[in-house]
Parts: sequence; structure tokens; C-alpha cells
Amino acid sequence: MCGRASLTVNEKELEDRFGSKFYTEDIERYNPVPNYNLAPGQYFPVITNENPAYFHVFLWGLVPFWAKDPDVGYKMINARAETLERNNAFKGAFFRRRCLVPLDGFYEWKKINKIKKPYRIVKSDKSIFSVAGLWDSWVGDGGEIINSFTMVTVPANSLVKKIHNRMPAILFEDEERIWIDKNISHIEARKLLKPFPSELLYAYQVSLKVNNVRNNSADLIKEIPGDKYYHGNLF
Repeated sequence: MCGRASLTVNEKELEDRFGSKFYTEDIERYNPVPNYNLAPGQYFPVITNENPAYFHVFLWGLVPFWAKDPDVGYKMINARAETLERNNAFKGAFFRRRCLVPLDGFYEWKKINKIKKPYRIVKSDKSIFSVAGLWDSWVGDGGEIINSFTMVTVPANSLVKKIHNRMPAILFEDEERIWIDKNISHIEARKLLKPFPSELLYAYQVSLKVNNVRNNSADLIKEIPGDKYYHGNLF
């Protein structure tokens, strides 16, 4: 499960990295980045297959178009890659509504001496990456529209497995536009859903303050003394 993440860059850096633009009104309304403690129920910038030239700011926690209650989104923050075609909540989105979720890190917790310690997992070069996502649009009886997304997860690689048994489906840069290509079938898209190589990731302990979603400052991503994992090994 991936239930917390970070995106600590600004809009210009995201636009330069992905070649997509922000709508000014989205920046003014949501002020989505930088964010050091992204959590379900918050709004994130994503790039969809419908309009990949622009970022869209969607709610984390997928609300299927057919849902009776939008609160169901809190139970759908992740979608397991292995069951996408069989899960009614995600099947349609996997076939027709895929998106990219830009991040520069994600958090997982490991129990050490009866205390769950948070780790931040980043690319070894600390660069921005993207996670395979799915999106949907829900319309309430009163006309309210909720655009939302979920992150796809896969079994953990050898590095992340030291902390947690699942990880986000991180894409290589040359796979990103393939994932959101409307002409690519779900069969071809599925081939992209695999554990990201351990040798390209780094994990380190961070402050327990990240446990509280109300905390959101640069010190949350600061490395503290403790275990760290690099190239799949502990040192």
C-alpha cells in the first residue's frame, strides 16, 4: 500500500520535466506543490490520457462514476496491478482512463522495537518520477463533480521489501507517455506494471512527524539517524 508521498518541487519544474502545463486557476485554487506530506483526500496534480498537454488537480482516492457515496474514495487510494481486470472499481478506468502521478518520494513504515518508523523512498538521483495511476469522474445528484485518481501498486522490489511488501508502480520516463496513450490497449499497458529496479532507489528514515498529515514542511524529508537502504542493501 502507498498511503503517503511527497512532491517537493514547484509548478515550473513539473512543467519542464513532463512537457505539460498547469491551468492558472488550478494553481490558484489548490496550490498543489510543493507538498511534503501528500495524503489521501488531498488534491494532487496528475496527467491524464484525455488531455496530456495539461496537468489536472484531482482528489487522491478514486470515486468510480457509478458510486452512490463519494466517501468510497477513501477505500480506493491504491489499485493492485494483479487484479485490475477483475476489480469492478478499477476495470473500466484501467481500460480507458489512465494517468501519471508525479512524485519525488513516497513513505512506508517498518515496525522496529514495537515502533513503526517512517522511511522515505526516492530515486537514487533524487529526481522526479511518475507512478501509474487510474482516474474517474463522479457527478453527484446536485451536479457536484469529483475528479479523482488512484495509484497502481505492485509487489515490492528487494529494497522496498525490507520495509513493506508493496510499492507504487513507478514508470521509466520512456514508458510514461505509453501508459497514457489512448491507442495502447490494457494488455500492452499491463506490461509496464512491474517493480522498479532496486538499484535505482534509496530509502532512509525520516521524522515521526510525517505520521500527522497536518505536518507539511521541508524538515519532514530530512534524513535522520537510522537504517537506510541503498542498491538493495543495508549499510
